[in-house]
Amino acid sequence: MNIIEYADRDMLALDLAGRLASELNEALHHNDRVSLVVPGGTSPGPVFDDLCGAEVAWDRVHVALSDERWVPETSDRSNTRLIKDRLLTGPAAAAHLVPLYADGDIEAELPKLAAGIDVLRPITVLLLGMGTDMHTASIFPEADNLNLALSPDAPNLVPMRAPGAPEPRVTLPAHVLDGAINKHILIFGDEKRAALERAEISDAFDAPIRAVMMGATVHWAP
Repeated sequence: MNIIEYADRDMLALDLAGRLASELNEALHHNDRVSLVVPGGTSPGPVFDDLCGAEVAWDRVHVALSDERWVPETSDRSNTRLIKDRLLTGPAAAAHLVPLYADGDIEAELPKLAAGIDVLRPITVLLLGMGTDMHTASIFPEADNLNLALSPDAPNLVPMRAPGAPEPRVTLPAHVLDGAINKHILIFGDEKRAALERAEISDAFDAPIRAVMMGATVHWAP
C-alpha cells in the first residue's frame, strides 16, 4: 500500500482525477471497453467535478458505484443521483452506467442487477472511500452479510443491513473490489488516517478496508 499526502483537498482532487483519467486512457489503448467503479458520499464529489471533463473515450467506459443505498434516485441519499449530477456530466455523460438499484424488493431485484456486473470485471480503475469505522463500500463491521461480502465465493452483489444504517444497501463484495487492476482509496483528515493505520494491523472482519488494501494507493489530505 502506497500513501500519497497532499497539502490540501483541492490539490488532491485535481491530481487524483488526473491519475484516474490516465489509467483509463492507458487501458483503452489495449481494450475496447474499460470500467470505472467509484464510491458515493460527499468526499469524492470534487474528484468527480474534475474527472468529468477529462479527455477520455467515455463512450467506451462502463461506470458503476461500489455500493448503493436501496433508495430511489429521487432521494437525496441516492449515490446514483450524486454521480449523475457530478460525474456523468459533460464529456463523461457518454459513459455507460451500470445500475445498482431497481424499484422493488432488494432480494427480488438483486439477481438481475448482479448479472450486469460481469461487464465491469475485472474492474479497470477502482476508487474507494473509508469510514472511521474502517468500512469500505457498504461492507460494514457487524453487518448482517459481512461473512458473505468477505467471502471469495460471494456473488457479484451482496445485500447489506448494518447497525445505524437507516436503509438496506447493496455492495460489490471484497473479492470483486480487490480484483481491480488499479486501486485507489480516498480519505480526509487525521481521524481517518489513524483508522487506516489501525486497519493495517486488524482483521478484515473488524476492519473491512483491510480486504482491499494490498496494492492500493491511498490519497490523503488534512
